[in-house]
Amino acid sequence: MSAYKTENRDGMCIDWDLPIPMDDGVVLRADVFRPPASGRYPVLVSYGPYGKGLAFQDGYKSAWEIMCRDNPDAVAGSSNTYQNWEVCDPEKWVPDGYAIVRVDSRGAGRSPGFLAHNNARENRDFAACIEWAAVQPWCSGKVGLNGISYYAASQWRAAALQPPHLAAICVWEGWADNYRDSTHHGGIICVFRKNWQDMQVKTVQHGVGERGARSRVTGELVCGPQTLPDEELARNREDMWADLLARPLDGPYYRERSADLSKVSVPLLSCANWGGQGLHPRGNFEGFVRAASSQKWLEVHGGSHWAPFYTDYGVKLQKRFFDHFLKGEANGWDAQPRVLLQVRHPGEKFVERAENEWPLARTRWTALHLDPEGMRLSPTPPSKTACLTYDAMGEGLSFSTPPLAQATEITGPSALKLTISSSTVDADFFVVLRVFDPSGEELVFQGALDPHTPIGQGWLRASQRKLDAALSLPYRPYHTHDERQPLRPGVAVGVDIEIWPTCIVVPAGWRIALSVRGKDYEWAGAATTLSNMKNPMKGCGPFEHNDPTDRAPEVFAGEVSLHFGPDRPAVLLLPIIPPR
Repeated sequence: MSAYKTENRDGMCIDWDLPIPMDDGVVLRADVFRPPASGRYPVLVSYGPYGKGLAFQDGYKSAWEIMCRDNPDAVAGSSNTYQNWEVCDPEKWVPDGYAIVRVDSRGAGRSPGFLAHNNARENRDFAACIEWAAVQPWCSGKVGLNGISYYAASQWRAAALQPPHLAAICVWEGWADNYRDSTHHGGIICVFRKNWQDMQVKTVQHGVGERGARSRVTGELVCGPQTLPDEELARNREDMWADLLARPLDGPYYRERSADLSKVSVPLLSCANWGGQGLHPRGNFEGFVRAASSQKWLEVHGGSHWAPFYTDYGVKLQKRFFDHFLKGEANGWDAQPRVLLQVRHPGEKFVERAENEWPLARTRWTALHLDPEGMRLSPTPPSKTACLTYDAMGEGLSFSTPPLAQATEITGPSALKLTISSSTVDADFFVVLRVFDPSGEELVFQGALDPHTPIGQGWLRASQRKLDAALSLPYRPYHTHDERQPLRPGVAVGVDIEIWPTCIVVPAGWRIALSVRGKDYEWAGAATTLSNMKNPMKGCGPFEHNDPTDRAPEVFAGEVSLHFGPDRPAVLLLPIIPPR
């Protein structure tokens, strides 16, 4: 690896490929963007596997084009020369007195080593990078963390290690629990991680060399000077998908790759996306609620996964937070309400509203019973015993309210209690919260990735229905996922299904519906593609659950029955928010 170099350009002093030695001798590489004037500045660090030299425009072409089209302010006020996927644009931060440090994680980009994601080694590396930055002559000693997704989720784990100079974190759409949020929704494996490693990680692994991209700024190879054969590259990285398939239950592997939120005590801003179902928002909500920090804030927005971070709205919010905690500015952040919601309305309309807690204290937890007579969602339970059966891997059943008499806001987590049986020893449940207009057309939203995302989703594998009594709440069942409890064919049991938090103001005359399915939700229209996604998106984005090893037909392709009656509960608990 060539020595690092420093240059002044575009109003910044830039250090390319600064070496950061780790305790085992591996040397990671970082790019640093800082003000040209001598002095000590607060630092924002990001650490991840996407190649610090790979331009956003080159690596994520369609996402870049969508952002330019739909959010022009995200790219205004910058030459966009130094834009990278999911991290700060230095041209928008350095002029305000920040240093930006981008680290290629171990085994990725220009950093050598064994490529393994989210494990203890990576978490220690990140903490070491924080402390390295803190003692540089251009650093004030105050370090913050900022970034989206991978660059957000890793913040929970680094913060739990409590590096002394870490002063604040902004977790923008980042999961916290490796098992529940990321790899196994309700115990059902999600194929996203398999495709993600193929599309976004192997392509920028250290050693791809000449077969990979070159930096459009420096001309250097994004993945380092060596070009290694495929066999050696494979030996230099974990086989994540094989590891996940080999571990269907929660345990030490996933706990090592999850944050201990009880040890996250640093000031934090957790930013979620209502449309991020399938990966991020659960971690943002759980992180806000369960982190030990006494100084914590939650913000929730809509729109795409990447653009809001770069918009004027997003950058202004981040700067107010970091100006207060990294610069000590008395800018009123300490009086900022603890929760800031972009309340969602039909037509991609969002209305900003401040709140003080999550879930909202004034929530009217409202029970709607699934009634097989008329397939209704009813405020009263059915009086008669009944049973409905559907194909266990099919479209399932849907229940609906009558047209609403008045506008109704749903904001918060939901939960579904069912009484079920199966013709086999297991069954998977895909639960979809839906809204329909008076003409019967379904309301879908621009999700984090998929432009046709339903209002809310939840998942559960029946054999993993065991609840954690200490963590479960009426509106958020929490499953242990530590053992299988097979069904006895034909024998009814109760299950509780978590539906991830959502927000929608449903107009009068519209209907709220719930679908209980045997497979992923599919939007009725045409599929959409992104250049960095392997599968066409049909409503769930890349977060599908169709692996044949995990969902073997001999186990999951039977029939499932829903049971109803006075002693067989089937009830949806919704968070209805009354007007102030």
